[in-house]
Amino acid sequence: MRMLTPLYAVAAVFAISLPVPSIAQKATSMNTPADVATALADPARAADSKDDARRQVAAVMTFTGVKPGDKVLELVPGSGYWTRVFSAIVGPSGHVYTVWPDEMDKFSAKSFAEWQSLVATPHYRNVSQLKEPAAFLTVPQKVDVVFTSQNYHDYHDPFMGPVDMATFNKQVFDALKPGGVFVVIDHVAPEGSGAADTNTLHRIDPLLVKKEVEAAGFKFDGESDALRNPKDPHTAKVFDESIRGHTDQFIYRFRKPG
Repeated sequence: MRMLTPLYAVAAVFAISLPVPSIAQKATSMNTPADVATALADPARAADSKDDARRQVAAVMTFTGVKPGDKVLELVPGSGYWTRVFSAIVGPSGHVYTVWPDEMDKFSAKSFAEWQSLVATPHYRNVSQLKEPAAFLTVPQKVDVVFTSQNYHDYHDPFMGPVDMATFNKQVFDALKPGGVFVVIDHVAPEGSGAADTNTLHRIDPLLVKKEVEAAGFKFDGESDALRNPKDPHTAKVFDESIRGHTDQFIYRFRKPG
């Protein structure tokens, strides 16, 4: 057997000790569109980047199919984590409309005040806010993407009305261009539970979401398992420290025919 010289032996040991990217890491780097990667590198969202891996932002944005020039409608933007990425992707020729339901005022007064400051910032001139009742969704123009993260279940709750979901999903349908998509991310509730846990655990049965959205005329267009967590028992409130930030979440994409 041929013996390695000392130099080759050291090189071989060094190579073995190098971390090897996982298949998932390789797939993410290979499949993330360039415009998404550029948006994630935007210095203006440096404070958000610490959450990128946990929230699987590259996979989620890729799944939405959003691209430069698109018009996006985001329901209940919260801290603006997703909004800042959408803004960077769609660029100056696109626009991001963010909806703040009136009924959330008592829960999000501070966030709304911060949002008013954000939309007045030149860097986010392509972002605007729509303050309106939860049950009456409107948008200035047809959009390419409607997106909501961890808030679809809220529309079922008493503090939001509750909203008539058949009417609401039809309003989402009407807000989209033909071929546009509605992307829903939410916390998974036990199978068969319907909307029983929306106001207690802040979770919703994915099967109910699919049924409600499809009833408005949408076609189910796929799902991503980027935020799934099989260790989540689905029985704890999403704010419980045992699971907070790591809940099992479904990501559904629905398409408007056209």
